[in-house]
Amino acid sequence: MINSLLLSAPLSSFHRPPNPKNLTLTLPAKPTSLLFFPISTKPFSSSNFPQFLIRASTRDTNTYASKEEDGEGEVLVGEDSAAFDLGKQKISSWIYFSAILGVVLFVLQVAWIDNSTGFGKAFVDYVSTLSESPEVVMLMLIIIFATVHSGLASLRDEGEKLIGERAFRVIFAGLSLPLAVSTVVYFINHRYDGLQLWQVQGTPGVHQLVWVSNFISFFFLYPSTFNLLEVASVDKPKMHLWETGIIRITRHPQMVGQVIWCLAHTVWIGNSVAVATSVGLIGHHLFGVWNGDRRLAKRYGEAFEVVKSRTSVIPFAAILTGRQLLPKDYYKEFIRLPYLTITALTLGAYFVHPLMQAASFHLHW
Repeated sequence: MINSLLLSAPLSSFHRPPNPKNLTLTLPAKPTSLLFFPISTKPFSSSNFPQFLIRASTRDTNTYASKEEDGEGEVLVGEDSAAFDLGKQKISSWIYFSAILGVVLFVLQVAWIDNSTGFGKAFVDYVSTLSESPEVVMLMLIIIFATVHSGLASLRDEGEKLIGERAFRVIFAGLSLPLAVSTVVYFINHRYDGLQLWQVQGTPGVHQLVWVSNFISFFFLYPSTFNLLEVASVDKPKMHLWETGIIRITRHPQMVGQVIWCLAHTVWIGNSVAVATSVGLIGHHLFGVWNGDRRLAKRYGEAFEVVKSRTSVIPFAAILTGRQLLPKDYYKEFIRLPYLTITALTLGAYFVHPLMQAASFHLHW
């Protein structure tokens, strides 16, 4: 989330497709633990009725599905990531989103970023008094952010039951976002303060390698924020069990994206501050792998175990071992508006790096 914030302006419920009314297949009124999950909601007929049905277990669903006769692909028990139907979008929802975003940015500016009114500088100054080492300060800022961010995430189920999904999201974002801003700004302002360990910025091909790695990292970093209306609580926030797109490559794309981003920046900067930053961020996201699986297992039970069995933490491992069967048209899962938006934002962020660096410098954090 920290580096996502650096390069952009702004880290569920089970998918239940509607049952067609004219299906000829009869389901039990109260499903048992062996349930059917659908790939399509088209009416079955003699021409398209599947040759056999796949059964999968889950705690809470009343849907079913088929597997194609040729054996390609897997039956989805999770959600189709990055799905975006422009025709279903409401103009009023995006007006609300724009208004909420404007209010959030205004409050963040006044209460945290502006040195004359906000607490951001005082917070960074206090942490900086604990050590003269920029490496230690960087690690402490990451640890504070990680504790709040992951701690609140761990309390999400209980918090949402107590105060509701939207209220909990406001508290979660209200505490996490300022801490993320402080960590990002401190990194930008102190990224060259440490001990220089190597210098490869003038080496041919290194800039291109770092740029491409950075670009790729953002396709892994954003799956949890595809629905911006949920991020802003315009739509009710949900904990999603994704299964398509980037999830087929790795079950924890944010961790993989963070590792790629950290390695690229560490190679480019080549000093002790960059190494400390990478150690802190990668450590946080490795914890997130365990914590994320734990939370999904608690929320989705056997359905998560099905997804877990055919995905992997290590990129491409499930595909190479045959546990993940890619559909023939797998590439279509990436030709979607959210991925195209990520491409545009990532390219734009690269060109506005100087502006972000100048803005951070003027804060004197």
